[in-house]
Amino acid sequence: MTEANASPLTGHSPNALAIVEQEITRACKDAERDRAAVTLIAVSKTFAADAITPVIAAGQRVFGENRVQEAKAKWPALISSYSGIALHLIGPLQSNKAKEAVALFDAIHSVDRPSICQALAKEIESQNRHPQLFVQINTGEEPQKAGVAPGDADAFIASCRDTYGLNISGLMCIPPANEPPAAHFALTAKIAARNGLKNLSMGMSADFATAIMLGATHIRVGSAIFGHRSQPSPRS
Repeated sequence: MTEANASPLTGHSPNALAIVEQEITRACKDAERDRAAVTLIAVSKTFAADAITPVIAAGQRVFGENRVQEAKAKWPALISSYSGIALHLIGPLQSNKAKEAVALFDAIHSVDRPSICQALAKEIESQNRHPQLFVQINTGEEPQKAGVAPGDADAFIASCRDTYGLNISGLMCIPPANEPPAAHFALTAKIAARNGLKNLSMGMSADFATAIMLGATHIRVGSAIFGHRSQPSPRS
């Protein structure tokens, strides 16, 4: 879905960001964690600049996009107008978009196959730009979803480091929609811990409190901030 044909926004509130912030603070308190340890990624995919600008004005500086081309079309102007913006790619990455992704994004959450590792390694060296990298784990082993199977995760992380020289920052997961997310968050955290990875990108609008309880360092919240689309993405 592109900005031009995006479906209408529903359920948006001017106070939505503040409400989400309150919920994050409460979840961190319940988990006995520092609020500063959790990064809120406002998932702005499919939303035009005029919907994003009020969220920036309210103080949000970290945003997530699903597609390189959509982000390239709308974010350079916003980044030039507002200081301190960090942009995260949370959707799947194609090898032929690696050059643009490394140039634009401060973090890439969807490292999941050797061809992506090779393309990213080449562009990181060429551009001397080092986005934060997350390996995506397909915790439910769903055939329609991207990501590395849990049983292959250790070997893949080692290959990222040893074969391609990538500095992997953490792991990302998207639990199956029809299953309680806690077990999937816990599995992702376990894989991260045994591989010495501190960052966990997990938790979305409906379940980020559970993710925070289980160690999430990055939560991806879209609909709770921007409202709902008629065809919501599973990444926010």
